[in-house]
Amino acid sequence: MKTIRVVAAVIKAENKEKQPVVFATQRGYGEYKDWWEFPGGKIEAGETPQEALVREIREELDTEIRVGEFITTVEYDYPAFHLSMDCFWCEIISGELLLKEHEAAQWLPLSDLRQVNWLPADVLVVECLEN
Repeated sequence: MKTIRVVAAVIKAENKEKQPVVFATQRGYGEYKDWWEFPGGKIEAGETPQEALVREIREELDTEIRVGEFITTVEYDYPAFHLSMDCFWCEIISGELLLKEHEAAQWLPLSDLRQVNWLPADVLVVECLEN
């Protein structure tokens, strides 16, 4: 089975009530259209996961981020491929989180991440964040 290596940004901030929130995006295309995910994408040849994450967020959301602490690596078998996803805490340096590829987005409280329909691999990230 083909393995696809990707990275995901768990972009954190605080809402008006000073509660921690993270940024979730809804896919606007493909087999998993309308499912929710943490933004990110494929690691290109010669890139570190951190470099890939900075590039992907710039391309997808027109935003500059600072990549922080490593959270986890998710290994998940989809029907057509194996996904290996490195996940990192990130924060916004500059930009407005402009949706270029996603259908929708929202800030979700860390205490209530399950209000959207996450992609199966991203559910594993949510479980990690809940612990």
